[in-house]
Amino acid sequence: MNVIRIARGLISPSAISSKCASPSFLAKCGDPGSRRMAAACLHTSNPLCFWLGTPLCAEPLKKKKKMDPAILKARAEKKKGKIEKAIRQLQKHAQSLKPIDEMTVSKKLLGEVHSRTRKNPPVTEEETERRALALKSWTRYKHYQHLAEQDKLSTMILSQESALRELRAESEELYLKAIAINESFLPLTLKGPVNTPPIPGYVAPDGDYIDTTRKW
Repeated sequence: MNVIRIARGLISPSAISSKCASPSFLAKCGDPGSRRMAAACLHTSNPLCFWLGTPLCAEPLKKKKKMDPAILKARAEKKKGKIEKAIRQLQKHAQSLKPIDEMTVSKKLLGEVHSRTRKNPPVTEEETERRALALKSWTRYKHYQHLAEQDKLSTMILSQESALRELRAESEELYLKAIAINESFLPLTLKGPVNTPPIPGYVAPDGDYIDTTRKW
């Protein structure tokens, strides 16, 4: 009965421990179960029927300051004005596109358009006829050159296919080696002319850079 009361929180552990420690109580505990209960009551640690909750630390609530309604109204109007101003700015620049720096001409060059404009001399009729005949001759020459290259390429392809057929008839192993990819051609490294001659013993820097791209 005492154990049930302890679990429900009706009797404190100190009261039960002092009662269980009395000689009269120990004399009454004749059976082993009662003795184990008495030994549990004499134990100095808390029994399993008690649980400690998490300590909750808090401070008293701060008293709200009473604000003047006029000040609150002025703050709300100010915030509303800022939002309306931002909306007007967005509507003003809604149709403007993002400029491209590479295609934007400076105002200085726009002012010098007339001074930089060059007037070409008029072309005579004989010169116009000569240019037209030259263009026709050049077009005819490139057409015949293209046909000759196509004939040469077709002849080379036919010769290659004929040679592969004859090689396959002789030896299948040689044919497979002939059509295999030559990996020695890759990677391909080409070295051509440069703008400036190389400097002997020059160590290139890491290449720090500063991004000057405009943010929008």
